[in-house]
Amino acid sequence: MRTIGFLSLCATFLGSTVTFGQQISDIRQTLHDQSQLFAVANLSKPTSFSQSSSSDANIVIDDKTPYQTLKGFGATLTDSGAQSLSNLKTQNANASLRSGPGYTYAYSELLQKLFDPTAALDASSAGITYLRVPLAATDFSKTSYSFDDTPGDTTLSKFNIDASPSYLFEVLKDIQDISNIVKVHVVPWSTPGWMKDSKKVNGGSFVSNMSSIYAQYLLKALQGFESKGIHVYAISIQNEPLNSNPTLPSCKMTYEDEGAIGTALRSLMKASGFSAVQLIGQFHCRYPISLMKDYENVFDGVAFHCYGGTVADQDKFVQAYPKKDVHFTECTGMEGSDWWGDIQWQTENMFAPAFISWLYAHPLSCRYMGTALMWSLVSGEELPGSTSCHSKAGKPNACRAVVMVNSDGTYVLNQEYYGIAHAAHAVLPNGPGGSFGQLIKSTVSGSSAAHLRVNAYATPGANATAPTRYSLHVLSNGGASTVQFRGKQLSYSFPMGVTTLHFYAD
Repeated sequence: MRTIGFLSLCATFLGSTVTFGQQISDIRQTLHDQSQLFAVANLSKPTSFSQSSSSDANIVIDDKTPYQTLKGFGATLTDSGAQSLSNLKTQNANASLRSGPGYTYAYSELLQKLFDPTAALDASSAGITYLRVPLAATDFSKTSYSFDDTPGDTTLSKFNIDASPSYLFEVLKDIQDISNIVKVHVVPWSTPGWMKDSKKVNGGSFVSNMSSIYAQYLLKALQGFESKGIHVYAISIQNEPLNSNPTLPSCKMTYEDEGAIGTALRSLMKASGFSAVQLIGQFHCRYPISLMKDYENVFDGVAFHCYGGTVADQDKFVQAYPKKDVHFTECTGMEGSDWWGDIQWQTENMFAPAFISWLYAHPLSCRYMGTALMWSLVSGEELPGSTSCHSKAGKPNACRAVVMVNSDGTYVLNQEYYGIAHAAHAVLPNGPGGSFGQLIKSTVSGSSAAHLRVNAYATPGANATAPTRYSLHVLSNGGASTVQFRGKQLSYSFPMGVTTLHFYAD
C-alpha cells in the first residue's frame, strides 16, 4: 500500500488546473439525466468575473461573513461492508495500489474512488474524509457481539478488540494508506449485554451502576484501535441512545448515564494519552440540550441523525451552545427510489444549502453543522432477524449503501456517491497540511430562489503565499445566473443537476 495524503497535491495545485485573476478554474457537474456524473466541464474558454456596478446579481457571495469550518463528508463502515471490501480484495489477491489511469484492480480502484484526496481534484475520487466505525456489532454484522461478552467481567479481563473481524481493521489500514486526512469516528451500537437489564447485546437499557466500568471499556476500545494502527479522531458513547430495538445491537441510555460515562471517560482519556480525541454526544431531539446543560465541560459536541426530531431542535442547541461542534452522522437512502429525486433531497437537506438541516424555514442550524454522513458506505448482509432496514421496505437489505459491491467482483456507485463527491470537492484542503473549507455567506434572491440552492466556501492556502480557493456548491433546476463576489460579476448557466466550481480571487 502507499500513503498518498497530500504529498502529490502540490503538483496539481501548481499545475494548469489552477487559474488566478478571479475566473473559474474548475467545474464538476452531475446532471439529472445521468449523462454526466461528477464530470469535469470543458473550460477551454475561461469564464471570468468582471467589474460591474449592476445590482442585478441573483447569487451574492460574502466572504466577510464566515461560518463554521467543515470537517468532512462520508458514511459508516460496518462489519458487513468491510467484509464486502475484503472479499473484493481477496478476488484481487495479487493487486497492489497503483497510481495513474492504468490501474484496473477493483479493490484498489474502488478505495481510490472513495478516499483518494489527490484524485478528488481530477474528479476520479469522491474525496471522503469522515468515516464512522462501529465499536463491535451493528445491524450489519454476522452476529450480535461486544468486546467482552463474559457475564459479570467487571475487571474487563476478557476484553478482546479482536472480537471485531480482522478484515475490518485491514480495510481501515488500507484506507488510511490511501488518505492521511480521513477522520475515524468510533461509536458502539450497544454495551456488553451484562451491563444492561436485558442481559443481551440486542435491546435493553443501560444499568446506571456500570458507568465507570463502561468508561473503562470504551478506553480499552480506543487503545485497541490504536494497537491496530488506527488513529481515532472522535468517539461517541452510544449510537441512538433512545433506540432499544430488540432485533439488533442497541441500548437505551438516559442523558444522565451518558453524561456520567462521558465524565469518567474524559478523565481516563486524559490520563492515557487520548486527550485530543473528540467526545461527541448522540442525538435524539432535545436529548443533546439536556446532555450539554449538565455536562458542557465533558463533551466537545453532539451528533444528529435524520430519522427523528426537527430542525428547531438543532436550532435550540446551537443557540444555547454556539461553540460546540454539531455533526450529522447518519441518514440512509432506500432501494427502489428515484435517482434524481434522491440526489435533490440529499443535496438540499444534507450536503448543500441547508447544510444539514431541513433548511430554509430554519436557516440558523445550517451554519453550524461540520459533517454530513450517509449510513452505510458499502453494501453487505444484514444481521439475521434485524428489522432495521428490512421493515422499512418489506425486503432484506432495503437500506441503500453509497457503493454496491457485487459477488462477481464488480461494483456500482449509487447516487449517494455523487452527492458526497460534490460536497467534498468544495471543502477539501487547498494544499498539503491545509485546513478544510469554511462556509461563507451566500444569498440567492429573486425568482432564482425557487430553483437554486447555493453553498459557498473559502478554503485558505496551506501556506502564506498560497491563495484562498473559493467554491460554490449548487443544486439547480436549470437556468442562467449572475454571481457577484467582491464587486465583480460572473454570468453562468447552471444546468439541471449539481455543480461544484472553484475560483481564486484577485
